[in-house]
Amino acid sequence: MIELFTDGASAGNPGLSGIGIFFRGEGYHEQISEAIPATNNHIAEFTAFVRGLEEVQKRGATFVAAKSDAKIVVDAINKNYVKNPDYRPFLARALAIIETFDVFYIEWLPDRQNKAADTLARRAIQQQLR
Repeated sequence: MIELFTDGASAGNPGLSGIGIFFRGEGYHEQISEAIPATNNHIAEFTAFVRGLEEVQKRGATFVAAKSDAKIVVDAINKNYVKNPDYRPFLARALAIIETFDVFYIEWLPDRQNKAADTLARRAIQQQLR
């Protein structure tokens, strides 16, 4: 099983943005901190989630336990629906990747339990300010 933690952050609406991805299990313990184009926080959250799924898929994951502090992402996956048309491409991509896993579940976490991914996302924003 791979545990996947993701977070997106934006400094503004829109503003400088970054994603943080942390995953562990099946011999992996990896962190990704990347700047993304300026956007809002929800797009940053979806971007981080999809990118995280892509990363674990590349490593041949079959059992993925995803965790996010973004209620909008967790709800979208669980309901297979998102109202805002801007988020629909992210949902479609995420669901397509999820279908490749034998077992997948997603869980909402309070912010304080997602510190690793949050730190990585914020680091990506700070690097843009240098």
